[in-house]
Amino acid sequence: MNVIAVASRKGGAGKTTICAHLAAHAHALGRRTLLIDADPQGSLALCNSLRSSALPFATAERGIERPIALAMVDGVEWVFVDTAPTMWVVVQEAIRAATMVLIPARPGFLDLAAVCETVKCARERDKPYAVVLNACPVKRGNKEAPAVGQARAWLDKQGIPVWSGQISQRASFVLSLADGGRVGADDARSLGGAEIARLWSAVEKSVAAVNAARGKGGPELQGRAA
Repeated sequence: MNVIAVASRKGGAGKTTICAHLAAHAHALGRRTLLIDADPQGSLALCNSLRSSALPFATAERGIERPIALAMVDGVEWVFVDTAPTMWVVVQEAIRAATMVLIPARPGFLDLAAVCETVKCARERDKPYAVVLNACPVKRGNKEAPAVGQARAWLDKQGIPVWSGQISQRASFVLSLADGGRVGADDARSLGGAEIARLWSAVEKSVAAVNAARGKGGPELQGRAA
């Protein structure tokens, strides 16, 4: 079973949006999934309740370990954990339980500065992680916005791996969550849906590499970019 913890010390970085859309995409591909809302705000719970067919769901009111253990017994393949914008115990538990940690960050100074605390927590627990640049200015052709390029350069200087793609600032992400759907569900040409699909593909490949390394008895891959 694979556990994806979506974590960031910074509020508004896009944790719930990325968590909800990734889980919905995996579910649509036929993967057995579970959503865990570890944020007292309950945004993921609200999004899931709006779906015409809600995904399997749990909260972390009594900690992370119990719902993850039950998911394993039930044969769940992918668990997606949305966390609060803190480094409280439950967030640290989610990172400890994770196969991989995704750290959403907008391409701005405040988000990037907040990344370091989550990175430190993942490193201390030997957990593979990668930053996902979120709410980015839409590309013009294949050209990234200067702010995105600057964010990548800063992360590279800090030795922090970052996904090669981006999640853009698109109304479709918000609107699809609000009506209980998933971005791109009704339009195969959806640009937002394509971005989530690329992120899912990168996560799936990175997790496969992590699991292969574990199967060989080697150390976990630290800081592997998704």
